[in-house]
Amino acid sequence: MPIKLLLVDDQNLVKMGICSLLEICGDIEVVAQLDDGTGVIDSIEKLAPDIMILDIRMPKMDGVEVLAKMKELNIFVPTLILSTFDEHDLVLKCIKLGAKGYLRKDVSLESLLNAVNSVVEGKLWIQPAITNQLLHNKNLLNEDYNFSLESVEALTEGEVQVLRLVAAGYSNNEISEALHKSPGTVRNLISFILAKLHVRDRTRAVLKALELGLIK
Repeated sequence: MPIKLLLVDDQNLVKMGICSLLEICGDIEVVAQLDDGTGVIDSIEKLAPDIMILDIRMPKMDGVEVLAKMKELNIFVPTLILSTFDEHDLVLKCIKLGAKGYLRKDVSLESLLNAVNSVVEGKLWIQPAITNQLLHNKNLLNEDYNFSLESVEALTEGEVQVLRLVAAGYSNNEISEALHKSPGTVRNLISFILAKLHVRDRTRAVLKALELGLIK
């Protein structure tokens, strides 16, 4: 059965673009399109979507308000936040309210499908904040970046979630708040990640994970 998706965005061109991308793959069905958050609760109750793509900034009722209302009513639908900009604080606020991922509105088909499938499977999806310039100038770190999956120990799902947030530029305290884990637990998880990837700092961990496809 196709994945049932609820799409909420006030920009018609954005909705049309996302729907066009999703039609290409064939196994995701957009069951409803809404212009703002006021109809989200009713649509969830009537259509039982498997996932929702939700814009942060909308008139009448924005994405943050929708997530807060869902939390208040104890309604859970895996949600990907959609935004034009890298809005650090707003994205973090949405994750605290239960959102499972974040996408830019200029997202590629590959990233969109990966994000939808990951979130439906219960994973966290955060686009890395590492710039193309950094990725294409690895020599600035004076390291050998000929990585091999055989050289690293497998990361747990919890470690991958933490690494995604590290890649998105969040601090340990912000990660702690977003994932509802103690700061000590987050520090330990990052230490485990560095050890498993055989690197000595967060930047190298993100670069190595991106190079190996452990995060995208």
